[in-house]
Amino acid sequence: MLELKRIIKKFYIGTENELTILKDISLTVRSGEFVSIIGPSGSGKSTFMNMIGALDKPTSGQYLLNKKPVHKMNDDELSKIRNKEIGFVFQNFNLIPKTNAIRNVELPMMYAGISPGKRTKRAKELLELVGMGDRMKHQPSELSGGQKQRVAIARALANNPEIILADEPTGALDSKTGNMIMELFLKINAKEKRTIILITHSEELALRTSRIVTLSDGRIVSDVLPRQPQNFANFKRM
Repeated sequence: MLELKRIIKKFYIGTENELTILKDISLTVRSGEFVSIIGPSGSGKSTFMNMIGALDKPTSGQYLLNKKPVHKMNDDELSKIRNKEIGFVFQNFNLIPKTNAIRNVELPMMYAGISPGKRTKRAKELLELVGMGDRMKHQPSELSGGQKQRVAIARALANNPEIILADEPTGALDSKTGNMIMELFLKINAKEKRTIILITHSEELALRTSRIVTLSDGRIVSDVLPRQPQNFANFKRM
């Protein structure tokens, strides 16, 4: 469903400060996979996430999402992809302050043109799914970190996207709460059949996914199943 072919991403092109962040990256993610992308700071994870999330376009190479050429799309087309086909979950939640949980979940559906009645109904169903049915009317300031992230996950599911792209979703949480959020992702992957791509520094979380892709210096250096014997020593030292 998602295929990146020989992706190169450069910044400051044509200047003495020109940087190549992604270096000839190719990756295919099939429908229903739960993939973690790991690597040290500076490895290119954030730039890679922006590419997968249609937040940026490659300098060269191809990005196909359900055979549609994302790398050729204009800003309006990219906006539609982000709204309808990819759900985002961020480390710092990115909820709208002074807006309760149900309205936060409704927001992507409002931009998608869904009627008020339908989006409220779906928002309630999604909050129930993530265990926040009793917190629908609470504002972000009235929620714990884990509760905020559950609302953010419900929001990511609002427009029924095929892909959930989670950028360090447990980074602002304690280990116990982070594990609870990971359990929720595993549930969504198994029961909802969502494709999940997890950007993380955590080896522990990565080992719970079905596939681990390791970046180093802008290149994919490893692409393995976590049940296979593997050595994270190099990753730890970086």
